[in-house]
Amino acid sequence: MLDLNGKTVVITGGGSGIGKAISLLFAERGAAVHIIELNEAAGAETITAIRDTGAQAQLHPCNVAVQQEVKAVMEEIARTDGKIDILVCSAGVSHVGKLEQTTEADFDRIVAVNIKGVYNCMYAVIGRMTEQGGGVILNMASVAASVGIPDRFPYSMSKGAVLAMTLSVAKDYLARNIRCNCMSPARVHTPFVDGFLAKNYPGQEKEMFDRLSATQPIGRMAKPKEIAALALYLCSDEAGFVTGCDYPIDGGFIRLNN
Repeated sequence: MLDLNGKTVVITGGGSGIGKAISLLFAERGAAVHIIELNEAAGAETITAIRDTGAQAQLHPCNVAVQQEVKAVMEEIARTDGKIDILVCSAGVSHVGKLEQTTEADFDRIVAVNIKGVYNCMYAVIGRMTEQGGGVILNMASVAASVGIPDRFPYSMSKGAVLAMTLSVAKDYLARNIRCNCMSPARVHTPFVDGFLAKNYPGQEKEMFDRLSATQPIGRMAKPKEIAALALYLCSDEAGFVTGCDYPIDGGFIRLNN
């Protein structure tokens, strides 16, 4: 079960955090992994880790916010592998701030990556998936798409858009055998979290880490590999009856945090 042998998978943001964990797990399960990553050094580290296990992986430096770059990369992958079976949109950026603390530049940056980046990638593969008779798209949303989170105005807005895009694509492409779902993690312990704490709470990293962890009813942050495990299921043939769904993976955050 949950075998990806023979599948060509494109994963954005595969250089770190959740995207890296998904890339490693999918390669372990037999997929030919193509990583789209703006940070070439980080992407190269993931590729090396995958190839060290004997699995297949290719790095494609690309800014998901630029449609021509995305289209060129997807065309290259389809040309070399003959297909694109699975797209995982994991690339994203964050911003801390309320509405009044969000400048136009902040807003545009979030929209460019978190919304337009997902649109660009789906737009670039939907025709190929139609021609080949089907495919799977998995987008990374967030609990912030469903509940109010303090000081996350533009980030929450962008993840709400990801959720809406997911449902729209799932509806429109049912007849073309293309499944589209999204996942909504709560806090996940990634390098981003460590960097955020070091920058904003120097000397108080452990205290703030524990405080953030406690906001999940389960009492801790998720591990990237736990998010990857759910992604594997949703992209596998075993999830063939699942489409148009948002899957919270949140330690009880949405339903139990009241």
